[in-house]
Amino acid sequence: MIEVSDFDSKNSASPVRRRTGIEPISAVKMPERLTAAVDAWAESHQLTRSDAICKLIELGLKTAPPALSLVHPIASDATRIEEIAVHEIEALLDPALPADERERRIRRLTEGPPEFSHERIDLPKDPKHRT
Repeated sequence: MIEVSDFDSKNSASPVRRRTGIEPISAVKMPERLTAAVDAWAESHQLTRSDAICKLIELGLKTAPPALSLVHPIASDATRIEEIAVHEIEALLDPALPADERERRIRRLTEGPPEFSHERIDLPKDPKHRT
């Protein structure tokens, strides 16, 4: 170790260890079963545990789906799902029905009966129905 004077230390004669790597160190807490699996993977690929963890994380990030928009990911998913539902319902409805009846049925099927609107988790809660 290289001895470097340390002005903040009470004992300036104590050795100070310099950083040898350019990468910051990150500790990872894993169950023993996962550690054993990482070690086995590292051994089969002739890597150290640290390098294996980095490689596995890189592989996972490459295959992970792209992150959803942070604005309203649930709202955009709900809108997409509702559009798909409306399309499927339109295909099942009788084409001879009047347009207003078709709209009423689609609305009833996608929004549900008004008696249960307080149970829906995707709608804002009505103050009258607080539990």
